[in-house]
Amino acid sequence: MENLERHLNEAFAALADPTRRAIVTRLSRGDATVGELAEPFAIGLPTMLKHIRVLERGGLVSSAKAGRVRTCTLNPGALGAADAWLRRHIATWEARLDRLEAHVEARMVQAETGKAAKAQPRNDGRHDD
Repeated sequence: MENLERHLNEAFAALADPTRRAIVTRLSRGDATVGELAEPFAIGLPTMLKHIRVLERGGLVSSAKAGRVRTCTLNPGALGAADAWLRRHIATWEARLDRLEAHVEARMVQAETGKAAKAQPRNDGRHDD
């Protein structure tokens, strides 16, 4: 459990940065070299390599060097663990919101029923004001 928690923390920390999210998005279309990944950004290769290392620590990306070229690959299994964690929490919050909605609707019906009862004539023919 502790290992899973650490892994999720590192994955979410890696995804917290917009540049790294863009890298993950790009790698979802296929492998790319570090140079190709750096092209759309105004950053140097050393900075891009730092981003790649963070993504590797998070288990989201792996890279291999062949000569002077480093190619990066997306590890979709790591995204699956984060997705599973999010889905559990989304389901919990949706259930809570459904219960809240039912409670509010019941209170609204109760309030409307109370107003209707007050507007009904009394047995003596008078109305409540």
